[in-house]
Amino acid sequence: MPSSKNANPISASSRGVPDVSGSGSNLALWIAAARPKTLVLAVAPVVAGIGLAVFQTGALAAVTALLTLIAAVSIQIGTNLHNDASDYERGTDTADRLGPPRATAQGWFSVEQVKRAAHLAFGLAFVIGLALVVRGGWPILAIGVASLVAGYAYTGGPRPIAYGPFGELYVLLFFGLAAVGGTYYLQTLSFDWPALMVGIALGLPAAAVLLLNNYRDLETDRIAGRRTLCHYLSRPHGRVLYGLLLLASIAILVFTFGPAIAWPLLAAVPLGGLLTLKLVRGATGKQINPLLGQTGLFQAAVTILLLVGFGLSRI
Repeated sequence: MPSSKNANPISASSRGVPDVSGSGSNLALWIAAARPKTLVLAVAPVVAGIGLAVFQTGALAAVTALLTLIAAVSIQIGTNLHNDASDYERGTDTADRLGPPRATAQGWFSVEQVKRAAHLAFGLAFVIGLALVVRGGWPILAIGVASLVAGYAYTGGPRPIAYGPFGELYVLLFFGLAAVGGTYYLQTLSFDWPALMVGIALGLPAAAVLLLNNYRDLETDRIAGRRTLCHYLSRPHGRVLYGLLLLASIAILVFTFGPAIAWPLLAAVPLGGLLTLKLVRGATGKQINPLLGQTGLFQAAVTILLLVGFGLSRI
């Protein structure tokens, strides 16, 4: 197991992060450690839940919407940081990893520092969650507690979710169903089946991001003892599943709202096909890294196109 002590300072620019040596501030490194490119996965389903509620009711609880966004982003950052430290402790992440640089593995911060930052992010989400519970009651309490526990359990505890075949299911549940459904409930104080369907639809591309991550790291994950879904599927079936996750997202929304509302989503079909083609044509190793961000943008595009459909249907 790698040492949890902080390594000597290194050139951040050599790791793809702005060099802040001598600046008196580690802000740029902390921002990189939080993995800002992943935050779209937390924001998009919340925005979709808010948009669906406004579309159906014509009303917006603005303060609640803002607090929901902050809580979702805080949970995402906390999960990222906790994952960073836990993977390093387990020996999964090293300075030679194929993915984007990780704070602990690169020696930017110690395990203790990264875990403390994760606890602060989770703590902020918890405090905001208390305010949201006042509005939403026990359903929001249940979703909030489950989200915080899952954030820790993803790479922590004796049997981390990320080390087994259910990581994609975890993402679907918490970055899809819980995020959209909880947001919708906070706005309307009710549940409705379209919110469930939107949650599934937006959870699928989020699951595709994790699938890609595990596809890239398949060999090193096996060495580290991680038996992810890609391990059981193999790469060829993993490529097929990736494409299905993207296209099914669009199909579900078209089925839910009908062509009169969902027709703008057809613009996302070529994007999903292009991303799948990149993977099928043999993208491997570090070539997967840009595809991860592009898949997150696919989820954002689906969200925006759905909102456009809502707006145009009112004209």
